[in-house]
Amino acid sequence: MTRLSTLCYIEQDGKYLMLHRTVKKNDVNKDKWIGVGGHFEEKESPEECLLREVWEETGYTLTSWQYRGIVTFVYGEDTVEYMSLYTADGFTGEAHPCDEGQLEWVDKEEEVLRLNIWEGDKIFFRLLNEGRPFFSLKLVYDKSDTLLEAALDGEPLELFDILNEDGTKTGLVRERGVAHLEGSLHPTSHVWIVRENDRSGWDLLLQKRSACKDSNPGCWDISSAGHVEAGNDYLPAALRELSEEIGIRARAEELHFVGMRRARFEDVFYGRPFRDNELSAIYIYREPVDEKALTLQASEVEEVRWMDFKECWRQVEEGTLPNCMYLDELKMVGDCLFNRGKEK
Repeated sequence: MTRLSTLCYIEQDGKYLMLHRTVKKNDVNKDKWIGVGGHFEEKESPEECLLREVWEETGYTLTSWQYRGIVTFVYGEDTVEYMSLYTADGFTGEAHPCDEGQLEWVDKEEEVLRLNIWEGDKIFFRLLNEGRPFFSLKLVYDKSDTLLEAALDGEPLELFDILNEDGTKTGLVRERGVAHLEGSLHPTSHVWIVRENDRSGWDLLLQKRSACKDSNPGCWDISSAGHVEAGNDYLPAALRELSEEIGIRARAEELHFVGMRRARFEDVFYGRPFRDNELSAIYIYREPVDEKALTLQASEVEEVRWMDFKECWRQVEEGTLPNCMYLDELKMVGDCLFNRGKEK
């Protein structure tokens, strides 16, 4: 079944007019909060559908609106809906009750994301708040409302499994940007590439993060690190990141597990809040590496360099090296290298 519809978020005083869908039976949106809108009638344009549906559901006549994007909504095997997404900031008329649920003005910065909304809706709310130009967003769900796939303007978006405090999966799947906006706990894998030296005993291979990264651009970091994709696990993610970021095709048995580490930090990048909340699996890779022969992923890694472990520790501790590494993780790696490092 393929359908066409409109979806509109009316704005006033920093709030969106939200509809709590509680009335219709067999409603795919049952008990969720969404904007106002509905399906096209015969021969309607998107704007005609928009104006009619808004008036029918709210009593308002729109006087100012903006076409923000197309949302392709795929639900299970039998539902595909193409939604014309609008925001509106001008209207006249008096509100009347809606026969599909309860209308409520909700703070769009602090409260909307806390409502029972579709996970994919959080993506377009993020895009709207960032002032993104007209976009095409594809969202694919299973019949349990779990987000399976998301793509923005034809490019896949990263999805994470969201974790409980004990590291088990909650069952929620969330897009990367939303997870970093909300500070949702998610899994990552870190790989430290090392080699023996005649100074402290060990060198670390550090990577300099690309200037276009969404957090800590241009900072020195772990040899290879990345998020665990939804449905994946720590070790396969570590192997994938090694291959993608720096071109090392390692085998699972070549990664030595160090331990798990919980990390949180908040900052602002490009004028937007960034709330990282990770549970990381830490690995060491000791196989020979020629840094000059590595293939660096330009979007992730600007360059790599070897640094003596104790010199790295000193510069991170003193703040003389622009970096996004943590001393407690360096300690985990150091304890493994210097206490058990000679064991293969």
